[in-house]
Amino acid sequence: MLKFTEITLPEPLQRAAAALNYVSPTEVQELTIPWLLENDGDLITLAQTGTGKTAAFGFPVLSLTDIEKLAVQTLILCPTRELCIQINNDLASYSQFMPRIKTTAVYGGAPIFKQKDALKAGVHIVVGTPGRVYDMIRQGVLKIDHISMLILDEADEMLNMGFKEDLFNIMSHTPATKQTLLFSATMPQEVDKLAKSFMKNPHRIIAGNEHQGADNISHFFYRVQARDKYLALKRIADMSPKIYGIVFCRTRNETQEIADKLQHDGYNADALHGDLSQGQRELVMSRFRSKFVRLLVATDVAARGLDVDDLTHIINYHAPTDPDAYIHRSGRTGRAGKSGISITIIHSKEISALKAIEKRLGRDIVYSKIPGGREICERQLFNFIDTVERVEVDNAQIDSFLPAVYKKLSWMTREELIQRFVSVEFNRFLEYYKDIRELESTEARSPRDSREPRSKRGSEERYGSDKNNDEIKKQFTFKTFRLNLGYNVEMNKRELMRYINKLNVSRGIEIGQINIYDNYSLIDLDADYESKLLKAFNSNKYKGIQVEASVAAPAKKPKRNEQKSYRK
Repeated sequence: MLKFTEITLPEPLQRAAAALNYVSPTEVQELTIPWLLENDGDLITLAQTGTGKTAAFGFPVLSLTDIEKLAVQTLILCPTRELCIQINNDLASYSQFMPRIKTTAVYGGAPIFKQKDALKAGVHIVVGTPGRVYDMIRQGVLKIDHISMLILDEADEMLNMGFKEDLFNIMSHTPATKQTLLFSATMPQEVDKLAKSFMKNPHRIIAGNEHQGADNISHFFYRVQARDKYLALKRIADMSPKIYGIVFCRTRNETQEIADKLQHDGYNADALHGDLSQGQRELVMSRFRSKFVRLLVATDVAARGLDVDDLTHIINYHAPTDPDAYIHRSGRTGRAGKSGISITIIHSKEISALKAIEKRLGRDIVYSKIPGGREICERQLFNFIDTVERVEVDNAQIDSFLPAVYKKLSWMTREELIQRFVSVEFNRFLEYYKDIRELESTEARSPRDSREPRSKRGSEERYGSDKNNDEIKKQFTFKTFRLNLGYNVEMNKRELMRYINKLNVSRGIEIGQINIYDNYSLIDLDADYESKLLKAFNSNKYKGIQVEASVAAPAKKPKRNEQKSYRK
């Protein structure tokens, strides 16, 4: 196996690679880096997300940069600001022992004057999004008429996001003698046409199978009724105590709604979508990268460019209608040689989309049954026990407290102590899953026998039938609670759900309609917890204000001039 030290790179770059623990190059790096160091022709590289494409072009770019010439020599274009920032940060890591190398990121959603100042000070490499880059060119701040290299990263996504015109405008300002590199996970017709229009006899490198996902990712789907998708999502999360993943939704509103529900139900989750400001996006990503947020609920566009190596799960809340989108998403897990899981939650109308994904993926997506309550509780319990077994005991810190603890607990037997120990952690969890209903939208069925030829398996056998599908959904009875918290204390729906969650009444509380007014709020909550909620509300404060709660009449639609708008 080729070692990174065997690649002909300048000593500072080899030191950086060693500092970053780059031992063996990935397939795309092994194929691309040597070729770029030895050739100045155009190049098309096809490789899945998460295979190390940034390093594949980043190390050669830095190696070929003329440090003595303080002018833009390389322009790297990418579809989103997150990817732009990530590439710029990666280049800084690769060039950590080359202090004279100057790079900068140019993207929308950030103050333009700071980016202008950086360009005026002089840089060797510019990483940017097409819209902001073209703005800088038109304003005469960014000059690219003498660049030696143009790199299009995630070219397919730039076209999907409508940057075709900007790309052609930018390329019209570049010299004909430049070297052009195109990196993409897929090669649809639009990208192929783009390449033919401005690339000259490009060399092509394909890392892995074109249009197919990585082999170290397991693909599963769950089939439920559409109304039960959120409940299925919670069970998937509960079945994986160490889950660290991204949940993909279709719209900004759905993304925020799912994230709010997860937060209310006690999960470390947050949303990433286009309605967030740049500051909010950076805060969310900082919390996600630090693993304080374990589930990031995101739209496709917002999640482009996220570079996180340790993701365990990718969860599709709906089956993507574009198979390439599925491949992009699933490629975010199973990185750095680790295994990953890609899960899709579907209902009957999404079966055709799932079939199209399987065809493009080149493999079956395996049916899996939604885990039941007992199965989930057992997984959580033994994960907790494993954690206890592995915990490091700091005797120096606790020895002085132990005699009193031993004396306090001496009346209990070993079995009683374990029972109470487990109950402290699991009483609420076990209560939620006690007698919980099955979520399958089809009759129970076994996974396919992998030895049976695909041609002999019908769609009904593979994906289930809609017959005998009339499950009885638990009907929740709501009570409307009136709280003396409104816009006067900057209350909004998200904060109200967080506040209710902090009361720790139960994970099983269902929330209905919420209306927020100037000095009070009306919220429909599960009537089964009426007394517990009233007690919890009235014994707590919010921002120093004593909460006053009572059961009111069911929430009515307010008059137009009374209700203030709330934007998720």
